Amino acid sequence: MPTQSRRERAREERRELILRTARELAETDGWDAVTTRRLAEAVDYSQPVLYGHFKNMNAIADAVAVQGIEEMTAVLRKARETGGLRALAHAYLDYAADHPAVYEAMFVRPTALSFGTPDSPAALKSAFDQFIAAVEPSAGADPETLAEVLWSSLHGQATLNRTNRLRPTHVRARADLLVGRLSGNNSSLTAE
Repeated sequence: MPTQSRRERAREERRELILRTARELAETDGWDAVTTRRLAEAVDYSQPVLYGHFKNMNAIADAVAVQGIEEMTAVLRKARETGGLRALAHAYLDYAADHPAVYEAMFVRPTALSFGTPDSPAALKSAFDQFIAAVEPSAGADPETLAEVLWSSLHGQATLNRTNRLRPTHVRARADLLVGRLSGNNSSLTAE
């Protein structure tokens, strides 16, 4: 029995090494540069070993996405609990800016992950719950739809910020305006 446990630990360590390395390569060179051949060389395992853990590169990117969503959920929860909706919005945009390749795996790349359905992975549901909790005080009868509007609006900002299509000096002001409008608090806005 201990041998089996050791094998399982070794397998999990290999899996984590593959994901960590894929993430590092993607953050450095972009997802297009992450191939099974390059990844196998970087982790010093053969391609069949990679395929023993993951069906293909998309499955690796999906696993990185789930890890990223788990990380982001913790960041969003902490921000929401300490600073409410505004802090959550800023934390979301900061996470997207600080982890562009992971964010791309989470929300830009094609994926087999199911979003917004009963079959969605628990990590996705947990992330969405942070948005619901943040908007509930001002949501009225439909907090889920308001949470979807907030999330999709922040996603648009994150994507446009990353590709330098919006004024970089107004990242915070845009988030503050969005939060103010969604919460009914249209107080003064501040630039970055």
